[in-house]
Amino acid sequence: MNQRLQSLDALRGFDMFWIIGAEEIFHALAKATNAPFWKSLSEQFEHPNWNGFSAYDLIFPLFIFVTGIAATFSLGGAMEKGTAKKKLLQKVIKRGLILFLLGVIYNNGLQIRPISDIRFMSVLGRIGIAYMFSSIIFLYAKERFQAIWFASLLIGYWLILKFMAAPGFPIGDLTEAGNFASYIDRTVLPGKLSRGIHDTVGFFNNIPAISSGLAGILTGNYLRKAGVSPAKKALHMALAGLAALIIAQIWNLDFPINKNLWSSSFVLQTVGFSLLLMSLFYWIIDVKGFQRWAFFFRVIGMNSILIYMSGKVISWSYANKGVFQWVGDLIGDPYNAVALAMTSVLLKWVFLRFLYNKKIFLKI
Repeated sequence: MNQRLQSLDALRGFDMFWIIGAEEIFHALAKATNAPFWKSLSEQFEHPNWNGFSAYDLIFPLFIFVTGIAATFSLGGAMEKGTAKKKLLQKVIKRGLILFLLGVIYNNGLQIRPISDIRFMSVLGRIGIAYMFSSIIFLYAKERFQAIWFASLLIGYWLILKFMAAPGFPIGDLTEAGNFASYIDRTVLPGKLSRGIHDTVGFFNNIPAISSGLAGILTGNYLRKAGVSPAKKALHMALAGLAALIIAQIWNLDFPINKNLWSSSFVLQTVGFSLLLMSLFYWIIDVKGFQRWAFFFRVIGMNSILIYMSGKVISWSYANKGVFQWVGDLIGDPYNAVALAMTSVLLKWVFLRFLYNKKIFLKI
């Protein structure tokens, strides 16, 4: 099964939809109305400071999960056509390193500055590392061992943090200052960390992030299987998602769900929701054939890295006000901010639609 999954592009676009500014609509609504409903919804688009989980926490690991699924189709299809694994390995490493470099540029720009002022770890860097190592495992390990890698990385990371800690802290300390992962980052990483003593996308907790990519790899393997009906695949993904969520809640009792630590329970929590979303998109778009509604998201999903990086070279806020300030002026306070949040997303979508029509896609 090598055909492109329409649902995969749509889900990637749905994920990026929130990154390009859709969450600001809910923040603006909460501020304009001061209503408990909109305030509660707005809070779901903010990250907890440490332990806990919000809807916004799903966006990043969902992208890694989708990247893993895509890797099985691109790499698996290439192997079936006879492409040597060595050549694919070079491609995987190159892509991972480019993503890491783009992440450094995203964080720091292109200015020359002392190493001590550079933040090396990033969202794109994590995507690159998770993609690279999960793809290497896909290339060289059979499916059974891919699953063993997935579980072993999660259990191993849990055991390390459970029986280790930063010097001066009790064994198994999971506070921001005391956990072993943050201590390793403070010890080995050059430059600066996003929180001084901790980086929100650190180095050591790339270990469980690889499992986020492997979850996508395992899902992609299943989607490519022959002999199983698409409807059953959708059902089985949903059931696997529910199972992952249940295990996450149990593991949370000992190893709290925590995005900053990328805890093993956090991985299973986000894998669970990712599987549920993938099963829903797959069933609606690829099984039932309802595709037209998803075009809006596919346009975003086809150029996800480009739109993410665009904010560093395009002042979207300036452009939005230049084109749509009159809309906000007509509406007036307090809903003008809501209108401009909506037009900001619209402006970016029109830009992406132009690129889509011209078949201009950033491929790494």
